[in-house]
Amino acid sequence: MSLLHEWREYAYGVDFKSKAGEAIWDKYFKEEKAIYEDLLSRPNDVESGTVKELAEKYGMELKYMAGFLDGINDSLKEPNDIENMDENTEVKLPIDLEKLYYNMVGAKADWLYEMKVWDTLLSEEKRKELYKEQKKSGTIVKEQKVGRNDPCPCGSGKKYKFCCGRNAN
Repeated sequence: MSLLHEWREYAYGVDFKSKAGEAIWDKYFKEEKAIYEDLLSRPNDVESGTVKELAEKYGMELKYMAGFLDGINDSLKEPNDIENMDENTEVKLPIDLEKLYYNMVGAKADWLYEMKVWDTLLSEEKRKELYKEQKKSGTIVKEQKVGRNDPCPCGSGKKYKFCCGRNAN
């Protein structure tokens, strides 16, 4: 079983609101924030090493490091092959700061996207733009329904019921 699969079974196999679930996620979020604080304090350095080496460096259990790597993978310039990783898998963390901020907002991880370090990494305007873009991406816009007697949206000039509306049934 891959480390990622082990992490997912461990973390998502319990009810988030149970004591066990809260304990898992409280521990994870605390350790995750500490890693991000370190990585973002040196944004030009690309962290790398085996999964085991990174877990040891940050004082994390292997499965928690697998969870962290899963969480950051979509925010990297070059994602790692995390599906089959084990403790000896080499990983690199070339962070795309804008993607990372955007994804943190999407995950509703305010404890991460509100960290003070972001003030030195992205301008306030850029953070607001990314925040709005992320929030807008989850907004569903319902199209207005075309009435049978409305002009056809294809631009023919005919009523919808005599044009494209005929084939709609």
